[in-house]
Amino acid sequence: MSHEYYRQGRNWYTAIGVLFSVMAGIVLVRQLLIWGPEFVEEFLLNGDITNEKVSMAMLAFGMFMIALGFRRHEQKR
Repeated sequence: MSHEYYRQGRNWYTAIGVLFSVMAGIVLVRQLLIWGPEFVEEFLLNGDITNEKVSMAMLAFGMFMIALGFRRHEQKR
């Protein structure tokens, strides 16, 4: 296998990032459908720890893991 095709193997950082992002997206869409945008915005901006804030943190963590999975690896010679 040449060094150009290093990313062809398993990449669990990206897989975990996609998993977190999909789960956070499902929760946010569900909350939007049940409560509506006004209530979800209120839940995002109040001082309590709510499901929406946890979902936003999961989305941010998922994006971080995806970015971490796409970083360039230098092979040791």
